[in-house]
Amino acid sequence: MGGRQAYAEAVQFVAPAPEPPSGPWLAVIRAVLDAMPGPAALLVPVRDPSGRLIDLEYVATTPGAVLGDGRLGRELIGTRMAEEFPGTAASDRWAAYARVLETGEPTETGPFQHGEGRWRVRAHRVEGALLMTWERLDLSQEAGQRIASTERLGNLGWAEWDLVSGETRWSEQLYRIFERDPALGAMTPVETDALVFPEDRPDRDLSLLSLQRGESVDVTFRVLLHGRVKHLRAVADVVRDTAGTPLRYFGIVQDVTALEQSTQRLADVESQLAEQGRSLAAEHALAARLQQVILPVPPEPLDLPGLKVAVRYLPASQEDLVGGDWYHAAAMSDGSVLLAVGDVAGHGTQAATTMAQLRYSLRALAVTTRDPAVLLGHLNRLLCDLSEESRNPETTATAIVARYDPARRRLTWAQAGHPPPLLSRAGRTATLPRPSGPMLGVVENAVYEAAVLDLAFGDLLLCYTDGLVEHRRNGPDDGLASVIRSVDEAVAAAPGRPLGELLSRLRQANPDDDTCMLAVRPISDQTRDLRRYVLGR
Repeated sequence: MGGRQAYAEAVQFVAPAPEPPSGPWLAVIRAVLDAMPGPAALLVPVRDPSGRLIDLEYVATTPGAVLGDGRLGRELIGTRMAEEFPGTAASDRWAAYARVLETGEPTETGPFQHGEGRWRVRAHRVEGALLMTWERLDLSQEAGQRIASTERLGNLGWAEWDLVSGETRWSEQLYRIFERDPALGAMTPVETDALVFPEDRPDRDLSLLSLQRGESVDVTFRVLLHGRVKHLRAVADVVRDTAGTPLRYFGIVQDVTALEQSTQRLADVESQLAEQGRSLAAEHALAARLQQVILPVPPEPLDLPGLKVAVRYLPASQEDLVGGDWYHAAAMSDGSVLLAVGDVAGHGTQAATTMAQLRYSLRALAVTTRDPAVLLGHLNRLLCDLSEESRNPETTATAIVARYDPARRRLTWAQAGHPPPLLSRAGRTATLPRPSGPMLGVVENAVYEAAVLDLAFGDLLLCYTDGLVEHRRNGPDDGLASVIRSVDEAVAAAPGRPLGELLSRLRQANPDDDTCMLAVRPISDQTRDLRRYVLGR
């Protein structure tokens, strides 16, 4: 702050304000910057009475302009470079910027050290102003590692086919998917087509025609690799020039063999159920098998980055009421934790099958976005499509999806018509205000909002399905009040091991509905291992 104050005192008499931009060009450039990816800014020169360049003032930035200290570039609009970056005026970069304004020749400076990073800056003259773009060089390797980790986690890779040069490029993971030596180079489209099952080629050919028409495609097909069948999902788009001529195809290929095999196993189970006459006893037995295969409940609490998570599943007392309650709790490749609790309407194999499709889809889609609200939007469209295919408009579900950042102890969550979580803090338990979001499978283009909650050590968060609070013997308000009392009593009785104490108190099953509970508490490296206390241990 001292440097900025000294700067302000030094220039207030010698640095007049720059000439305000005249004409429509500034509005046009701002509109262009608003649509540009990456970091960029437009600066106008500040000159002394003799015309010498003494400063540069920020007048526009791109949405993706982020500074090394984490600020958004738009926070700089109206400020000057020498004020924000005092060392620049004394560096060789300043002379380079002056030459760009003088000659119109673009320049590139760097790499140079600023703060904790190494940077490169490019400058161009635009209508007497300076258009600057920058990149942080020391993060490129880390970003590449994150991308590679994401590809491995999602078992997906990318491919690019340049229609001008005929060159095809593959990512490393795509070579693994096709079990091909990278030294051989990417397969040609003809070589890839030869691997596709003849029965799947018509659908794939139709997708290629759609791609040539400029439409995005999403198609799943089978290939035969070394005597084994793989199911591959390809999502592709086309890049065109200004005249509309296709320049290249870009696509992502995901190995969905495990999901397809699981779907087939589910179909086999349903087939067995049909053969057994769909009796209530047979349906319950098979639905229970589905739950056990799809939704294994860990007997011990899970140790995840920055969290300890305990899960309990209470089946309905009536044996023919196997439901579609589910949960998800897993660490992601970027160090965050994905949490979810959901409830599919209805009972039996249909509910269990839909539950499986939602849970597997959430796990697959989680590599595409960090935003829980966006994930719920994807699940909603999936359930709407399933309802249309099955001609069953009653296929609906509720859910909570959350992403936890252990570095900031920040939980970002969204909900779709689901009961609000309970937060116990400082001995008091209350429901969290719900961000807006309708049930899944009801409104095709539903929009979901996200909320943010900063957790503190000592907090306890309980997510649950409605079977915990809705009993035929009393209303939901009475049931919720009873659960809140149980949370308060558990935290008061065992502040050092509240998860185990809480789950030991919530043992009674609802005779009318299954119940799934997911209890979470933030932990640090010093938090004691509490696993032996959970579930009565």
